[in-house]
Amino acid sequence: MKISDFLNIKAVKANLTGKTKKELIDELVELLLESGAIEKKSKSKIIEVLLAREALGSTAIGQGIAIPHGKCEEVEKLVGCLGVSKEGIDFDSLDGEGAHIFFMLLAPIDSAGPHLKALARISRLLKEKTVRDSLRNATDDKTLLKIIQLEDNRLSKI
Repeated sequence: MKISDFLNIKAVKANLTGKTKKELIDELVELLLESGAIEKKSKSKIIEVLLAREALGSTAIGQGIAIPHGKCEEVEKLVGCLGVSKEGIDFDSLDGEGAHIFFMLLAPIDSAGPHLKALARISRLLKEKTVRDSLRNATDDKTLLKIIQLEDNRLSKI
C-alpha cells in the first residue's frame, strides 16, 4: 500500500492554525470536507469518532507526529489528509513534545486490514528525521505533497 492510495491530494495543508487538539481535528476534518472526500452532514459525527478515539489514548506517537484516526460509517473507503503545524500543539504525545505533523485517517467500519496497513505505511515514512524535517519546513501545500510523493515512491522501491 502506498500513501497515494489513501491521501486526498486536495486535503493537504502546510500551515495548520489550530491551537488545541479539538481545533486541529476540526481543521483536518474541514480539509476533507473542502476536498469533497466527506459530506458536510457527516462532519460532526466524524469529529465525534476522532475525539472518542483520542479519549482512549493519544494518537500522537512522538517525534512531532500525530496520526488521528477512526473508523466510521460516514466513509466508504480509506481516506486521509495531511497537515503541518509550524508552532506545534500539545497532542498528549508519548514523549511530551508538541506535535507538528498530522496525518489523519478515516476508514470504513469493516476495514481493519487497510486501516492498519495505512498506519504502518505512515509510521514507516515518518520514522526518518530528514522526512520529518522536510515536512515541517515545507512552505506551501504543493511542496508538502511533493515530499510525500517522492518519499512514497522511494519506499515502494525498497
